[in-house]
Amino acid sequence: MDKLKKIFLMVLLILPMLGFVRADRDIYLDIAKSIEVFGKVYREISLNYVDRVLPNKFMQSGIEGMLSILDPYSVFIDETMQKDFDIITNGRYGGIGASVGVRNGEVTILEIMDDYPAKRQGLKVGDIIKEVNQIPITKENFNELGNYLSGVPGKEITLFIRREGIEDSIKFNMVLEEITIKNIDYYGFYPTESNNIYIKLSNFSRGAGQEIKNAILELNKIRKINSAILDLRDNPGGLLDEAIDVAEKFLERDKLIVSVIGRDTTRIAKYFAKEEPILRDAKLFVLVNNNTASASEIVAGAIQDHDRGLIIGENTFGKGLVQTIIPISAKSSLKLTTARYFTPSGRCIQKINYSENKKGTKNSTKKNIGFLTDNERKVFSSGGIMPDSTVRKGDPIEIIESLSVAGLIFQFVNFSINKNKINDFTELNDENIFTGFVEYLEQKKFSYTSSISKIFDKIEDKITDDKYSSLKDEINSMRKKLSFIEQNELMQNKDRIIKKLKSEYAGRLFEKNKKYNYWLADDLQFDTAYKMSLNKDLYYKIIGRSKFNNY
Repeated sequence: MDKLKKIFLMVLLILPMLGFVRADRDIYLDIAKSIEVFGKVYREISLNYVDRVLPNKFMQSGIEGMLSILDPYSVFIDETMQKDFDIITNGRYGGIGASVGVRNGEVTILEIMDDYPAKRQGLKVGDIIKEVNQIPITKENFNELGNYLSGVPGKEITLFIRREGIEDSIKFNMVLEEITIKNIDYYGFYPTESNNIYIKLSNFSRGAGQEIKNAILELNKIRKINSAILDLRDNPGGLLDEAIDVAEKFLERDKLIVSVIGRDTTRIAKYFAKEEPILRDAKLFVLVNNNTASASEIVAGAIQDHDRGLIIGENTFGKGLVQTIIPISAKSSLKLTTARYFTPSGRCIQKINYSENKKGTKNSTKKNIGFLTDNERKVFSSGGIMPDSTVRKGDPIEIIESLSVAGLIFQFVNFSINKNKINDFTELNDENIFTGFVEYLEQKKFSYTSSISKIFDKIEDKITDDKYSSLKDEINSMRKKLSFIEQNELMQNKDRIIKKLKSEYAGRLFEKNKKYNYWLADDLQFDTAYKMSLNKDLYYKIIGRSKFNNY
């Protein structure tokens, strides 16, 4: 009888295993059949289609087609994109020390890094790159620009740029240097004489955690730190291990930071703080907004779930997916979503459920599922990290948004600085700035159309029946009134426009510390966090614990 029981138990154990083996065999069989079909279709089209097909591009189109039914973070990385991922992973590259993007259809320098060739040789924010090594540069070949502006340190390149306000192109002969990516844009005591520190972390590439540690240790030598504001606004994320490294600078040792779960939900990778925090007692605030994503949300989620600090600002982006870089060939890789991550309380903050909705436009994961922090404060899954204190930067002014989107504020400051040879921020006069800007808009033939006017257009398009024709007369009457309002929008928002322009000037004319001091003085979200840092009772009340509790 015992022998029969043993045989029976063995059968029970083996049957599930056979099920797994069969399932594995089934999927591999399906893959093999599909590859065979795909290969035949690819071969026939490549050889016999009426027009010539480039095999490499055709194959890449097929790969992109397969990936298009997944999430937008799963992408094929070809040779042109591979360098960008290598930079994030390694934290350094050979280049000139400038960030470049497309503005108003032109390839434009958007940021200049200190202590590198671009800064030393006089390139400026707003310069338009027209040619590199005799190769014309346009928005059409922008993705290839990295091949020309980066490479082995010591490589020589020649640039021709066009500068607003100057007729002739300017030639620059430059030598590439090793550029080290800095994850921290700025750190320091602010207000200057306070015991509050401010750290602006812009990304999570290699070395982010070490930079945070170095910054805090350096500032702690100056004077005692009573509070810290970590700014993760507009931080798109980066490496998972760097998010963990940053979080453990603030969390107690052995605290759970994040859990990662892939397709096999029985296998959970849990990551804990492995070192003692270097900022244990200071009050902590994390600034976030709608562009705070991925690794930034891991840090914010861990700090919130362990009640280590308060999250201030707006709901974060809501990216709770983890990607793995899988080498495909010597010059290409696949960035594939392989897991979801969960904050210490167990919540997934992913906003859109791409598995249920292949286009990823409507369906979201279930919302309003409550979880508890260490101090039993209620937090929610889905839709990103919800701040402990929601503070919006203020209602957007429609005409200022229109000017910004059109790039006219950016362009005017380029023009003004170059034409008037402005080097000192104190030389700026508010009235002269505004008058010059209005004249510049007239030269550019800027015409402001409000959203209400666009609504009128849609209504008129819908009026096709004669019985509604009288409505057109009423709309035309309202348009005349609206036109008067639109013409006065610049003057009505004069102070806000001047402030926006001066903020752009400050970014060009000030050194880093003065630039951030200027910006923070008018930053509502920072100001809210700082004022809360001065109110101990309020801070500890919101966080749900006494300041005398052991953390």
